[in-house]
Amino acid sequence: MNICIVGTGYVGLVAAACFAEMGNDVVCVDVNPHVIEQLSSGKVHIFEPGLETLVSRNAAEGRLTFSTDLKKGMKDALFVFSCVGTPSNSDGSCDLSYVDTVARQIGEILTDYKIIINKSTVPVGTADRVRTTIQKQLQERGLSVEFDVVSNPEFLKEGGAVNDFLKPDRVIVGTDNVRTAKLLETLYAPFARSRDKMIIMGIRSAEMTKYAANCMLATKISFMNEVANICEHVGADVREVRAGIGSDRRIGYHFIYPGVGYGGSCFPKDVRALINTARENNCQPSLVEAVDLVNNRQKVMLAEKIRSYFKNRGGLEGKTVAMWGLAFKANTDDMRESAALDIIRSLTDSGMKVKAFDPVAGSNAKSVLKDNDMVVVEDDQYAILEGSDALAVVTDWNQFRNPDFNRMKKMLTGPIIFDGRNLFARSFMKEMGFSYFSVGGQPVMADNCS
Repeated sequence: MNICIVGTGYVGLVAAACFAEMGNDVVCVDVNPHVIEQLSSGKVHIFEPGLETLVSRNAAEGRLTFSTDLKKGMKDALFVFSCVGTPSNSDGSCDLSYVDTVARQIGEILTDYKIIINKSTVPVGTADRVRTTIQKQLQERGLSVEFDVVSNPEFLKEGGAVNDFLKPDRVIVGTDNVRTAKLLETLYAPFARSRDKMIIMGIRSAEMTKYAANCMLATKISFMNEVANICEHVGADVREVRAGIGSDRRIGYHFIYPGVGYGGSCFPKDVRALINTARENNCQPSLVEAVDLVNNRQKVMLAEKIRSYFKNRGGLEGKTVAMWGLAFKANTDDMRESAALDIIRSLTDSGMKVKAFDPVAGSNAKSVLKDNDMVVVEDDQYAILEGSDALAVVTDWNQFRNPDFNRMKKMLTGPIIFDGRNLFARSFMKEMGFSYFSVGGQPVMADNCS
């Protein structure tokens, strides 16, 4: 089948590569000529495990091509996927300007039947908006062309997006047209060989499903972080509590790891967008508002622990904290809404210096943090420990899970770790002689740091 993908971000490029992998001919369109030039030369501009190999192989075999020309991309395509960004406005609402632009351009180009598919995360009612925009452009051109607009939300997690696309739990398609549903079933059939994963529903229900799913997962995270904070006050250990509740099949172990809060391009944006949508429709989303509130508070929790510790130990001024991890989670270079940024801002505003390392997001971090002269981003996870007063673990990269603790202890001015991801066992930290502060557990104090 012939497919046009508009947008080369995480969603668009992953979708394009995976559709091409299944034998489809895919043209990926983006307005940025530099990005298209990079992709055409085999260079992938985002970090996503397995993606570069997939893109290179399918480009070399001629199934995946790149262009800045939407008309060229749409020429032979039956399916046109809109995968452009939908960032948050200052009030939390969803910025649909890119979606509107693509819809208008499609209306200016359309000459034969196409299925226009919204894959970007968009508010309920966006498909109707896209349909109206395209129809308006056709009317101005004096044409009557049949087309369908479908909602087909993505459920990809950064760091595992390729596998999520190739082996989806489900494929949601929102359409009121039986013929269109059958065509999409055919398109997605290679990704659902073991069982029927296609769920057909109304367009607005499909749009709502994406927000409901992400907000449910965000709720689990914020709930567990709230439990972790209570554990610290009552003398419980959240890791033990997690084991107890996760064994309940109605709850499960997924998304109940306490930490420094959720970040990235999806959960924060989608939670705020659903809040905004509810308010616009005279509904008070109290639970979802609480999820957002808890998460914002959690993102600075580690900084508060660090400040509290040093406040009565010579003060904060001039202290240096080494930080492991800058991406919002492991296996990505994405720093959008990363807790690391909130923690850094909080510490440096208090007069503390930060030396940071991330195995993949380091180059992005240097650009993002270039205006903060209290921060230095280095390329060696151990080098930043030299002369630092404590280590803060913010991202759960695998290489941080079993480091050389003896080496760390010698390099730090004090054996102090603030673990925002609960990577280390409290008993082992005590045995190694570290002062150790985790999320949802009681602190361990080294003999010389009491």
